[in-house]
Amino acid sequence: MPAQPSSISYAPGPRPNTVRAADGTILDAPPDWELLPPGDAALTRRVKAAGEHWVVQESRGRKVFSRGLWAPTATIERLRREREAEQATPTYQRRLLSDRQRRADTQAEYVEDFASAVVTFLAFNPCHQELAQRLAQAVTQHATPVGSGTVARTKRIPVEQRAEAAVIAWMRHQTTAYDRMPIPRVKGQRREVRRMLAKRSQELLARYRRGEQAAPNCPLLNALANQSAA
Repeated sequence: MPAQPSSISYAPGPRPNTVRAADGTILDAPPDWELLPPGDAALTRRVKAAGEHWVVQESRGRKVFSRGLWAPTATIERLRREREAEQATPTYQRRLLSDRQRRADTQAEYVEDFASAVVTFLAFNPCHQELAQRLAQAVTQHATPVGSGTVARTKRIPVEQRAEAAVIAWMRHQTTAYDRMPIPRVKGQRREVRRMLAKRSQELLARYRRGEQAAPNCPLLNALANQSAA
């Protein structure tokens, strides 16, 4: 079977070595092709640029996941050898180290900026500044790791909004029974529960903004103490 146009994406097929077209047609991969799994973006780009191929993607909800790339085996093997030879050169290794250091510096700078944004959002009374720092550290450690998938990693909203959302999310999981709640599978129910818990969290934070003394068995203090003991 001739290769399909390279601009078309397919879903995984029902059997090995097959893909499903948008119209439901099942196609068998050519016998001299193989599936290049996702993971090496540079190699994938080169295989795409080299000629005909099939992009395989799987949709789950609103997300689309790469399942690899079907292409001629000879092309994949040739480009893989070229890339391995390139990666072995001193120039490539120096660039790799430089890129890693740049990413590490960028991440460190973002972590610092995010923690500062959290403290600003908390706006605790001066008598509770030590608590604000502890909470900011806990939220930042949870929310900022690369690949964590949290709201802190999105670039669609300003860092100030990310900080607020991250604090509320952390408190929802750490200071409430949200993770153990039996929430009915009714449209909008989970969103309503989150809204209710967010209001409680905001009320708790407001007490520390006003400088009130911590209440006995404060869920925020207990959550931070549990994390310190872990």
